[in-house]
Amino acid sequence: MDFRPVTRAPGAFQQSVPPEEIEAICRRAFGTDTKVVSATELGTGMYNTTYRVTAEGQERAVILRIAPEPERQFTSERALMRNEYASLPYLATLAPLMPRVLAADFTHEIIGRDYMVQSLLDGIPATEHLRTYPRSAWPVYYQQLGEIARRVHDVRGPAFGPITGPAYGSWSEAVAASLEDIATDLEGVGLDAADVRKVITAVHHHQAVLDEITEPRMLAGDLWLPNTHLDHQAPEPAITGTYDFDRTWWGDPAADWTIRMVTAKSDERQTFWETYGPLDQSENALWRQKVYEARHLGAIRLERHRLGNRDGVRASYDSMASILAIVG
Repeated sequence: MDFRPVTRAPGAFQQSVPPEEIEAICRRAFGTDTKVVSATELGTGMYNTTYRVTAEGQERAVILRIAPEPERQFTSERALMRNEYASLPYLATLAPLMPRVLAADFTHEIIGRDYMVQSLLDGIPATEHLRTYPRSAWPVYYQQLGEIARRVHDVRGPAFGPITGPAYGSWSEAVAASLEDIATDLEGVGLDAADVRKVITAVHHHQAVLDEITEPRMLAGDLWLPNTHLDHQAPEPAITGTYDFDRTWWGDPAADWTIRMVTAKSDERQTFWETYGPLDQSENALWRQKVYEARHLGAIRLERHRLGNRDGVRASYDSMASILAIVG
């Protein structure tokens, strides 16, 4: 096998697996006679360990995604791959754009980690290809993204919270529980979470504002530029694929990462609203958006800590302070 892992520090969060384990995974997925020709680790993601794998007799390569060891996962990120797998039937509206799951194994019989084998999407990552178009063409991309996000957010769910649970009867309960998990994770790695806990207190005091959201809708969790593919030959940006839906949950669409990123800048991305539709700008909705931003900042702080970005961790406290001045 031509095995090409990404070289990382011994204590890095993402850890490659030896080639014999990749061979064992492929034999389970495709048959005991399967022979792996190559496995190249893709270093673009920051959570799962991902490989492009080719095997004898297969016309196309496949994608193998391996979750972190269970003991390395934060409470707020527990079993994300299982959450994605459970969400797939609810994402049927995006089926032509999404990779097909060819095999999934959560038994830990082959390796002590969850994994999924998926089809390889056509196209080129948008993070690489969008910049090859003139900036005047970028609004076309965001218009398409708005249409995709609307299709996701129109999907109704049975309760609030992650797709695999726990399920909550009210939106305020789900938001408070999510913030509590993030605070616990921050404290578990030795970071100050007092500001996150102040947001939790505000959520409890103003739960009626959050509970104006009565219908759980699908949130994609991480639908943005890094998780889309573009047609490599189209004369203007054309989204051909979307992937990495492991952070899906049921809630208020305004709490989705996509909405957070669209509202972050007033540039080409504002054409998103042309296809998505207007965002609620009422006083209560604006207050909820600040709570959602606090949740995003808490998760960002955790990720920056995991990546060793100390300056970014420190910056998150200043950003959170400005949020607390409004929601507190």
